[in-house]
Amino acid sequence: DTFLETQSQRLAPLGDEVEPLLRRARESMSGGKRLRAAFCYWGFHAVCPSPSPAEEESLVRAAAALELLQASALVHDDVIDDSDTRRGAPAAHRAFEADHSAAGWPGRSRAYGDAAAVLLGDLLLTWSDELLRTSGFGGAETSAALSVFDHTRSEVIAGQFLDITVQARGAADVEAAMKVVRYKAAKYSVERPLHVGAALAGASPEQIEALSAYGLPVGEAFQLRDDLLGVFGDPSVTGKPAGDDLVEGKRTVLVALALKASPPTDADLLDRSLGQPLTVDQVAALRTIIASSGAEQQVEKTITELADQGLTALDDAKSSGVLDADAAEVLRVLATAATQRTV
Repeated sequence: DTFLETQSQRLAPLGDEVEPLLRRARESMSGGKRLRAAFCYWGFHAVCPSPSPAEEESLVRAAAALELLQASALVHDDVIDDSDTRRGAPAAHRAFEADHSAAGWPGRSRAYGDAAAVLLGDLLLTWSDELLRTSGFGGAETSAALSVFDHTRSEVIAGQFLDITVQARGAADVEAAMKVVRYKAAKYSVERPLHVGAALAGASPEQIEALSAYGLPVGEAFQLRDDLLGVFGDPSVTGKPAGDDLVEGKRTVLVALALKASPPTDADLLDRSLGQPLTVDQVAALRTIIASSGAEQQVEKTITELADQGLTALDDAKSSGVLDADAAEVLRVLATAATQRTV
């Protein structure tokens, strides 16, 4: 909030015209699970369990940079997916579109909304870099963290491109879907935030490796849980419409498994329905096909296996003294929060 207020003051000379942009920036930062920030914070503490008060303050600012990055990704993702809602409220591009329509401006409201949201996402992305660079750590630590941050952004953008390519191709493949899981979500959501925090603490290669052994499988389980919620989640809890992933045509691991295991008639219906406007009854019918195929149970089993793999690696790192024991216990709790959540 402090950082956003500083940015608002900096842009004040532009006048009231930019107020909607700044307001939407604040809205995009409200709510959310803050998991990436938490993994960054405890990645630092796993390497440096007793930071000074100044380091602690700088760490919170660095962790907040990951929330700005997440907000940027969500704004852009909603434009790409043509989503109507985010966290139970209109997605940014829809809110901008409504502004244009309400004002009675000439031109296409939808085009304005999309353009404004792209710029909002770009602005949040720029701010994320600035907040990390100015978080207050020394030059060497900041440089190491920025190197990880650079990799993170490249991976998530390339992962997003893989995602839209899989959808455009219209062919569900478990291997391709798992690659999207790894690069669009697992690394970006868990492993790289851990690395950013650890880099700021001056982590050794051994400590970085230990955090990866924990973070990557937990991150994959995190995204597979997200895929389940995108089909079977309760809209009143998730803030997204029922079966939103099906309407958006996402070729997830869940969908790929269901298409492979379903009878031909059911598989054909599911395949043809992806990415189409669907009624509540149609969503329910597709849910039944997916559940009957055994895909839901397979994904649940994989989530458990991946989470267990990550926690075993965490226990090994704790028992060997590679990672701080107290921080490791918090990371264990975070793994459960990430992989067993309902939202």
